[in-house]
Amino acid sequence: MGCYPKFDPYIGLACSNLSNIRLRQYTMDPVLLILAVITAFILFRLFSVMGTRTGHEHSHDIEAPERQSSRDQPYQNNDASEADAPPAPTPVSTNARKLRDADPEFDEGMYLEGARGAYEMIVEAFTSGDLRSIRQYISDDVYEAFKQAVIARDDAGHTSELKFVGIEHAAIVNSEVDDTTMSATTEFSSNQVRVTRNADGEVVEGDPNRIDLVKDRWVFSRKRGSRDPNWILTATSGGE
Repeated sequence: MGCYPKFDPYIGLACSNLSNIRLRQYTMDPVLLILAVITAFILFRLFSVMGTRTGHEHSHDIEAPERQSSRDQPYQNNDASEADAPPAPTPVSTNARKLRDADPEFDEGMYLEGARGAYEMIVEAFTSGDLRSIRQYISDDVYEAFKQAVIARDDAGHTSELKFVGIEHAAIVNSEVDDTTMSATTEFSSNQVRVTRNADGEVVEGDPNRIDLVKDRWVFSRKRGSRDPNWILTATSGGE
């Protein structure tokens, strides 16, 4: 809008007022100017920092997924291959070395545990005359020898009594291996109360109030390569 003061004093006045207003609009307070400069500087620094990498951003972006991935993965045992490997066989005594050589899986400890149980079971069965219960665990020769002993005892009118206290010691004292058979001579030391009575009930052998230390040497055998893990009693004798 133009300004013509010579034609209209009111317009000139208005123009003069408008000019004053415009001057006031374009004249900035020094304080405001300083504040504006400071604000501009702060904004500049803020944008500068936001656009600058410090070196930690990259590691955070990589490490966080790695930690999450490690949590999601199942635990991996570094010794898995060792755990999957079959356990090494336990050592054997010198007297059982032939048995281990013939059968790498032979375990002397397990054998002696089974031999102890078999010894007690067979002794008690023989004493009671119940040979049927142990027939599968003794050879034909041993069965015939036991059978004849039981018949002779019955013919004499004698009865046997046994209280098995326990086995003190059991060990392999010799072993033999041939093409078909493995044999282990096993010595037992056991505590027993043994009594033999006649038809009148009188004690003819032993003492019911005495515990005897009994030593025996028995031979157990099994076929080489057999799937049957049981050992068979093939011979008996007194201990030395």
